[in-house]
Amino acid sequence: MAKLIELKGISKAFDGEKVLDGINLYIRDGEFITLLGPSGCGKTTTLRIIGGFETADEGELYFDGVEISNLPAYKRQVNTVFQKYALFPHLNVYENIAFPLRMKKSPEADIKTKVAQMLKMVALEGFENKSVSTLSGGQQQRVAIARALVSHPKVLLLDEPLGALDLKLRKDMQNELKEIQKSIGITFIYVTHDQEEALSMSDTIVVMADGEIQQIGTPTDIYNEPKNAFVADFIGESNIVDGIMLEDKRVKMSGHTFECLDSGFDKNEAVDVVVRPEDVDVVSPDKGMLTGIVTAVTFKGVHYEIIVDIGGFKWMIQSTDYVAPEEKIGLYIEPDAIHVMKKSKYSGKFGDYSSFSDEIDQLSDADTAEEF
Repeated sequence: MAKLIELKGISKAFDGEKVLDGINLYIRDGEFITLLGPSGCGKTTTLRIIGGFETADEGELYFDGVEISNLPAYKRQVNTVFQKYALFPHLNVYENIAFPLRMKKSPEADIKTKVAQMLKMVALEGFENKSVSTLSGGQQQRVAIARALVSHPKVLLLDEPLGALDLKLRKDMQNELKEIQKSIGITFIYVTHDQEEALSMSDTIVVMADGEIQQIGTPTDIYNEPKNAFVADFIGESNIVDGIMLEDKRVKMSGHTFECLDSGFDKNEAVDVVVRPEDVDVVSPDKGMLTGIVTAVTFKGVHYEIIVDIGGFKWMIQSTDYVAPEEKIGLYIEPDAIHVMKKSKYSGKFGDYSSFSDEIDQLSDADTAEEF
């Protein structure tokens, strides 16, 4: 895929606070790329700069090889779908979708043809005369998508478009959005703080924190090969333990030496070691590489979520086998389940489940703080 959009050294500050710090990123034609990160990380500001709603303080923005930093939003080949769909309540479904074409003074026959195509694409045939206020959230979102696509932009920007939907509808719409993107073949730039959403929909994920890009890669790469403790913690659950890289393919953590697949570190280099909860086997204490005491067990439907105290560090284990609280268990970890990372400014901040609770996760998901 050819390079379509490029951001070079993009920085932006609000009220003296820098929210983007030298962002470098390119986006390919026809790509579904997701900007992923917590509130305030700079992902929405990046989207708004691409869309022309904000201007960078520093850096350059290229579209198809042309610098467009000072090009007004309405002249860019880009449309946006927001979390609040901004539909016109006094117009029916047909007229909402037709609105961009009427603004361009397109011939009525063209409008009729293109609106019909959009209605079919978003599965709203027969809804032409309905008031948008009578539609469900998912239907309103489809109208907003159809309106954004009817004028055939090269890029569609989507800013938390599923945030207002309930869980089941959100999952249904994730699949529909991906199918729409595949069918029309244009670039989608998607903003979310939902890791599962990013993993399931994206060709490429850009993980952001503190106004900087932490890692760019495919969903598989991001999950299996996180670059630092922030990425490892933000994408799924992770046990992140202090370790020492004794030599290539041998790392020491929690008082035990493990075989691993990593190399290229200095001998005896301090590192962060990531082990995903689903990659740990629960065994009897005598067969375990590590042993610990179970402090909490939560049934999750397809597995149990087990918190284990190992020398004062709380690990999370996901297993289909039940173990009881206060039970002593062994942990067995295969070499390919261990991922070694360089130390970073995020080291020591994540990966210990001493304070973990579902309530904290739910509060995070419900966070509606204004995004930068």
